[in-house]
Amino acid sequence: MWPPDPEPDPDPEPAGRSQPSATLPGLRALLPARAFLCSLKGRLLLAETGLSFIIFVCYVASSASAFLTAPLLEFLLALCFLFADAMQLNDKWQGLCWPMMDFLRCVTAALIYFAISITAVAKYPDGASKAAGVFGFFATIVFAIDFYLIFNDVAKFLKQEDSAHETTADKAEEENSDSDSD
Repeated sequence: MWPPDPEPDPDPEPAGRSQPSATLPGLRALLPARAFLCSLKGRLLLAETGLSFIIFVCYVASSASAFLTAPLLEFLLALCFLFADAMQLNDKWQGLCWPMMDFLRCVTAALIYFAISITAVAKYPDGASKAAGVFGFFATIVFAIDFYLIFNDVAKFLKQEDSAHETTADKAEEENSDSDSD
């Protein structure tokens, strides 16, 4: 049941019995909104976080433990971006280029997961390494979908900016050409 239902009015307490306080309303502010988790970006970030954690656990249990750093870092980065997007920090901190950071995170994660997955499946014989490799291929696909969508959003934004600059430049040229004919 998401989001948590508001707490009903407490019943009057019997004398001598105290009821422990329920969750603090301030802690609920840290939970992501249901609308964000149901959005495409929210689902992609949840998938990236979950797959990275599963891959990390697989590498911890395998003989390919040299690769466990990459999924751990990707898990932490995906968790940070999930939190930042859910709390709308990209709107609050305008000084950072959020789409570019997210794009670079997704591109590097896809490339790293693809490389270590091939190595884990081909070189290591144990089942945990092979499972980490298979989950790594799934993570590669999820990260690639995410960077493709980010790239399309940025390209649309830049086309809108470019067309807005062209129309203002055309208007300025027309005004200058009209004043020259006098």
